Amino acid sequence: MSTGKKVLIGAGALVVIAAFVMVSARSRSDKGARVRIEELGRRALVAAVTASGRIEPLRKVDVSSDITGRITRITLREGDWAERGQLLIQIDPAQYEAAVQRSEALLASQEAASVQARANRDQAARTYARARQLQEQDSILISDEALEQARTQLEVSEALYQSATHQVEQARAGLRDARDALAKTQIRAPMSGTVTRLAVEEGEVAVPGTFSRETGLLLTISDLTVIQTVVQVDETDVVRISEGDSVSINIDAYPDTSFTGRVMQISQSAIQASLGQAGGDRAVDFEVKITLDTPPEGIRPDLSATARIVTDVREEALALPIIALTVREHEDLPSELSPADSATANGESKKTEREGVFVVEGGLATFRPVRVGIAGDEHFEVLEGLAEGDSIVAGPYQAVRDLRDKSPVRASGDGAGGTGGSR
Repeated sequence: MSTGKKVLIGAGALVVIAAFVMVSARSRSDKGARVRIEELGRRALVAAVTASGRIEPLRKVDVSSDITGRITRITLREGDWAERGQLLIQIDPAQYEAAVQRSEALLASQEAASVQARANRDQAARTYARARQLQEQDSILISDEALEQARTQLEVSEALYQSATHQVEQARAGLRDARDALAKTQIRAPMSGTVTRLAVEEGEVAVPGTFSRETGLLLTISDLTVIQTVVQVDETDVVRISEGDSVSINIDAYPDTSFTGRVMQISQSAIQASLGQAGGDRAVDFEVKITLDTPPEGIRPDLSATARIVTDVREEALALPIIALTVREHEDLPSELSPADSATANGESKKTEREGVFVVEGGLATFRPVRVGIAGDEHFEVLEGLAEGDSIVAGPYQAVRDLRDKSPVRASGDGAGGTGGSR
């Protein structure tokens, strides 16, 4: 075979090999999973807690009766303004006026009895004084027995007088109670405000709310100049909230307006637990009170509201899409372990489940553990594990869920994905 033919055969073989390599590479590329690839950048992140609740006035008073009686007059209706000390409800005073008259008569009787007892005591004292004077002049004029009887009579009269005096005080106390009960037939406003609830009508019987607050409630007066939103926050979120945090509030009755406010108070104990939806678990919620900066005109208590409480802000955070974060079993190197784990690992690698993302390098998706900080609406703050400009798999959700370490991937331009986590 001539030299020229050998050269041609060699060149043809090289062309075939190169074509085979290109076809193989393209075949491998075509087998890669289609994913959305993003480069890490920086952005502003806002961490927030969203909770629902209701509108309440900062100050309100539930008015109830301390006595039992039929309501004969109601001076105000719901929505009316009440001044402090203004008459709100009149209860039939007939039986309480009669009780006052009985107490006054009893007091007069006891005072008369006291006067009589005092006169008897004074008379006994004079008798005893004369008897003792006679005995001092001459013991024959009065016997020791008569002197002793006079002294005993004085002591009895003194005791009767003291008893009558105490009965007078008792009658006076009874009269004060009767007059106090009579005064309570007129229920007056304990504070200035708007009548936001009227639970009774004229002719109904008012009863004390000793055992049931709802049963004894007559009306509610609210100060609507300062309005607050009371929301229920889950125990996992309440630890992130602090007094003074800024809040955005949406009230269902005002759908086109967002209001601002501040966290005023966080309850120290959970509200009464209720049965959860699954497994019989009990939900533990805490009340958080938020003061509105500028409440709208005509706002009413008990309106439904949703509060978005801002707990933290990062202006220039390295941001990772929430959908990109996943959990995989990762082989930690000894240098990545904590001192305690390193001691137990004896220099060997240790596989544990770690949070991380898939970093794309050379067409392969490599799992890399990361440590994240606050969570915004769609992004996590990256604290460790990634650098600005790194290319990561950012979706779609199913692709991130199914990826394995060192899997081939190819960029997809379909924009599929979402904001839900892929844990």
